[in-house]
Amino acid sequence: MSDALTGEDRRWTYRDYREWDLKEGERYELVYGAAYAMSAPNAVHQSIVAALTAKFYNFLEGKPCKIYPAPYDVRLFYEEDESDDTVVQPDLTVICDEKKRGPEGCRGAPDLVAEILSPSNTVIEMERKFDLYRTAGIREYWVVAPEEKIIHVHRFREDGGVKTAAYGIDGAAASDILQGFEIPLKTVFSE
Repeated sequence: MSDALTGEDRRWTYRDYREWDLKEGERYELVYGAAYAMSAPNAVHQSIVAALTAKFYNFLEGKPCKIYPAPYDVRLFYEEDESDDTVVQPDLTVICDEKKRGPEGCRGAPDLVAEILSPSNTVIEMERKFDLYRTAGIREYWVVAPEEKIIHVHRFREDGGVKTAAYGIDGAAASDILQGFEIPLKTVFSE
């Protein structure tokens, strides 16, 4: 499928995306109709995803919010007729509104997403995602930087403002929307 998407000047929709015949392990995201190939994560990335998933899952057990690790489709600007043109697969997605949890993935903006940086994530991609998530109405965006052993938590306010906090290896990352949730970063960055 990658050859069919490379170099095509076309606006794709979720309907198109659903019908692609992808090879095993091949993944794409759609951002405003443009297709972006995703590379396979490395061992450090997966270790961090596992640690964060476990912490979020244990905290959320018995609560209305649910955690979904990638691959999990998030249709940020959901349209029932599948004409929406933005589908992302954050490393972690937290959804509190059960109406947004469809059988195919998230229908609309989730409450929190986390992305783990890797050599394949470019600064441009992270800036594009920052703007995309803020525009979509996501409330918290966590960016995990394994090399620096830091988590940046961006809290998007309803007035369009952003409050950002950086948490280092000796601290604990905290969420505003999940009251009482903290993750000691030594447990996240241990290998």
